[in-house]
Amino acid sequence: MIYPDNFETKIRFDKVRELLKKQCLSPLGRDLVDELKFSESFKRVSRRVNETNEFKTICLEEENFPLGHFIDVRQSLEKIRIEGTYLELEELFNLKRSLESISAILRFFKNKEEGTYPYLMKLTGNVKMYPYIFERINAILTKHGRMKDNASPELMQIRSSLTQKQATISRRMQALLRAAQKDGWVDQDVSLSVRDGRTVIPVASAYKRKIKGIVHDESATGKTSYIEPAEIVETNNEIRELEYAERREVIKVLREFTEQVRPYIDDLFLAYAFLAQIDFIRAKAKFAIQVNGLLPQMQKTPTVLWENAVHPLLYLTLQGEGRQVVPLNIEINDKQRIVLISGPNAGGKSVCLQTMGLLQYMFQCGLLVPMGEKSKMGIFDNIFIDIGDEQSMENDLSTYSSHLMNMKHFLKYSNAETLIMIDEFGTGTEPALGGAIAESILDKLNRKQVRGVITTHYTGLKHYASEAEGIENGAMLYDSHKMQPLFQLHVGKPGSSFAFEIARKIGLPEEILKSATDKIGGDHINFDKHLRDIVRDKRYWEGKREKIRVNEKKLAQLVERYEVDLKETSNLRKEIISKAQEEAKQLLSQANKSIEKTIREIKESKAEKEKTRQVRKAFEEQKEAITQGDLQEEERINRKIQKLKDRENKAKKFRGEKTSETSRSEKEVPQKKKQFDPSVIEKGDSVKLDNQRTVGEVIEVNDKTAVVAFGALLTSVKLNRLTKVSKTQAKKESTTYNQTSALVQERISKRKLSFRRDIDVRGMRAEEALQIVMDHVDEAIMLDISEFRILHGTGHGILRKLIRDYLKTVQLVRSCTDEKIQMGGSGITVVHLE
Repeated sequence: MIYPDNFETKIRFDKVRELLKKQCLSPLGRDLVDELKFSESFKRVSRRVNETNEFKTICLEEENFPLGHFIDVRQSLEKIRIEGTYLELEELFNLKRSLESISAILRFFKNKEEGTYPYLMKLTGNVKMYPYIFERINAILTKHGRMKDNASPELMQIRSSLTQKQATISRRMQALLRAAQKDGWVDQDVSLSVRDGRTVIPVASAYKRKIKGIVHDESATGKTSYIEPAEIVETNNEIRELEYAERREVIKVLREFTEQVRPYIDDLFLAYAFLAQIDFIRAKAKFAIQVNGLLPQMQKTPTVLWENAVHPLLYLTLQGEGRQVVPLNIEINDKQRIVLISGPNAGGKSVCLQTMGLLQYMFQCGLLVPMGEKSKMGIFDNIFIDIGDEQSMENDLSTYSSHLMNMKHFLKYSNAETLIMIDEFGTGTEPALGGAIAESILDKLNRKQVRGVITTHYTGLKHYASEAEGIENGAMLYDSHKMQPLFQLHVGKPGSSFAFEIARKIGLPEEILKSATDKIGGDHINFDKHLRDIVRDKRYWEGKREKIRVNEKKLAQLVERYEVDLKETSNLRKEIISKAQEEAKQLLSQANKSIEKTIREIKESKAEKEKTRQVRKAFEEQKEAITQGDLQEEERINRKIQKLKDRENKAKKFRGEKTSETSRSEKEVPQKKKQFDPSVIEKGDSVKLDNQRTVGEVIEVNDKTAVVAFGALLTSVKLNRLTKVSKTQAKKESTTYNQTSALVQERISKRKLSFRRDIDVRGMRAEEALQIVMDHVDEAIMLDISEFRILHGTGHGILRKLIRDYLKTVQLVRSCTDEKIQMGGSGITVVHLE
C-alpha cells in the first residue's frame, strides 16, 4: 500500500516517469511507463530489476542489438478484427517493418548461449512468429512500402496499360507544347503542368482560344490558363479509369491479405506486447546508466543497508552544474528500526528523507538504484510518507490537521513491514503540545515495530529516541566554523539546530539573541552547545584517525622499500665478493710468477740484505695500501647495511614487532693457533693461491694454515697451497684488482647522477614534507652524499623545526645548519652527512 494518493508527486517519482518516457522508442514503451506501479512481491520485483540489469549489460556491452522500427500497430490490428476491414498500404508497411524488428530481437537472444540473459530470454517464450506472414508481405510490398506490380495478375496488367497510356500522352503533349511555342502562344521556358490529375499546357490567356480543349484552371492573376488539349482528353479519361481500377485492385489484394492474417491477430498482439516490454526495459536500463543505477543485494525482509546512495534527480541537476551530490549512508534493521534525524535547517534532512522514499519506491517498481554495490535492499509491504503542506480550504484542513490525518492513517495501517517517512515531526501547533503528541505517536509506531526515517527539531523527541529501544538518533553534520551544512548523515547522536549561530550569521541584533537566551534558559542552550561540542570533537578525532591510517600506510610502504633496498644491497655485496674471489684467484696465479722472478733476481744478483729488505718493504707498503682501500670500501658498505637494518628495527618497534640486532661488521678474525716457522711464510708476505693470478697478503700464520686477505675478503688457506711472490709481481697484479673496485664505484656513480642536491618542500603539509625528507636522507646515505639542502621556507618556523628534529635522530647526519644569508638564510637547511 502506498499513502497518500499523491505519493509519487511528493517524492518526485513523476519526474522519473518523464525521464523514462524520453528513453522509450515508441508509444509501446511509453504506455508501459504509464502503467508502472509499486509491487510488494519479492519474486515480481526480483524479476523486474534483473531484467533491467541484464538489459543494462546489453546497452553497455552489445553493439549489435536491433533497435530499428519500434512501431505501434496495435490499433491497426484491433481494427481488422472486424470482418470486411483491411490494412491500409501504410499500415501494412508498418506491420512489415515492426515484425522484422521483433524477429531480429528474437534471433539476437536465440544466438546467445543459454544462461547469458536468463530473465530476458524468458520473455521470448510466448512469442510466435509465422514465416507465412513474412512471405506473404514480402510478396506484396517492396522494401520501400509500395505494392509490387506482380502482387496479382490483374494489377500487373492494369499498371502495364497505365504505363503505355501515360507514355503516349507524354509524347503527344510534348509535341503540342512545341507547336504552341513555335506559334508564339506559349513562352519558350514554359513546361507541362498537372491540374486535377490531368496533364495541361500553361497558355497565355490572350491565346487560350487558339488551342482547342478544356480549361482546367487559371493563375491567380488571370494571365495564364491551363488547357487540356481536346485530342488527349479521351486518353486522359482512360488513364483516370485505369487509376481507379488500380486502386480497386490494390484494395482487393489488401483485403485478401487481411483475411489471411486475421486468424493470427492474438499471436501478433503477444509479439507486440514483447516489443513493448523490450522498449520499456531498455528505457529503464538507459535511465539506470544515466544516473549510475545498479542492482544491490536483495533481501526478503524489510531491511535497509545503503552505502553511498544518491538522489537520482538531484544527481542529474548538480551534474549539469558541475557539482557532486553528497551520498547517503543509512541502515535500518530489527535493532535500529527508526532513525530520528535532527540538525539545522537547509542541512539536508528533507533531501535525506526524499532520497529514502524515492529509491525504495523506484526499486519496488523494478528500477535500478544509484548506490554502492555492497548495499542491501529489502522489500516493504507499505510505504507511507508525510512531507510538505497538505492544508485544504475545501476540506477545512489546516497544516497541523493534515499532519494528524496522516498520523491517524499511519497508526491504523502500519505494521512491521511498513516503511514510514515523516518530515518535521510535531510541527504546526503549540510546540509543547505538539511535541508531546509527536512523542506519543512515535512510541506507538515503535511498539508496532515499523521501519522508517523521521526528521524533527524537538529536543524532547531526541531525548526519547536516546532512551527508546529500536530508535536511533541521527544528525545532519554542520561545519560550525564555516557556518555551512555538510549534507552528511551521522547515526548515533542527535544534531543541533544551530539556531542562535545561524541567526548571528544572518545579522540578528545581539540583544535579541541575549534576550532569547534568557527566556529559553541556560539548560536548553547548554544542551545544544554540548551537541555542537560532540560534533566538533568527533570531527577532530576522525581527522586524527585518518592521519594515523595514512601514516601507517606510509610507514608500511617505507619498511617495504627498506627491505627491498637491503635485499638489493646484500645481493650487490654478494656479487662483488664473488667477482673479487674470482679475480683474487687470477691475481694469485699471476703474482706467484712475479714473486718467484723477484726472488730469483735477488739471488742471482747476490743483493745485500738491506737492499732486499727495502724492496720487500716497498712491496708490502703498496700491498697494504690496496688492502686498506678495500677494507675501507667494505666497511662503508657494511655501515650502510647496518644503518638500513637499524631503521627497519625502529619501524618494527613502532609497530610492536620483534626486532633483530645485526652486528656492524661481518668480519671475524680467527683465533690464533700455534705458531709455525716464519722463515717460510710469515705475516705481511705476498702470496698466491694455487698459482692463481690474484695476489693476497698474509695477515696471520697458524699451525698448518694462514689467514690471507684477498682484497676485502679474508680467508683461511692451507700453507701448502700458498706461494710467495715478489713485490714487483705483486705491484703488477694489483692493477687488475683495482678494476674490480671500479665496478662498485660505477654502480654507485649511476645513482649519484640522478640524485638531487636540493629538495623543495615549501607549501606542503608537515607529514608530506617529512616523508619526502626521510626518503631523501636515506638515498643520500646509500649514495655516500656528503651534503644537500632542504628548502622549507621561513613562515612560522614549524616546518623547519619539525625537519630538524627529525635530522637530529639520524645517526649519520653530522650537522644541519642554516644556509648563508645571501643564499636563503633560515629558510634553507644545509644537511652534512658523515
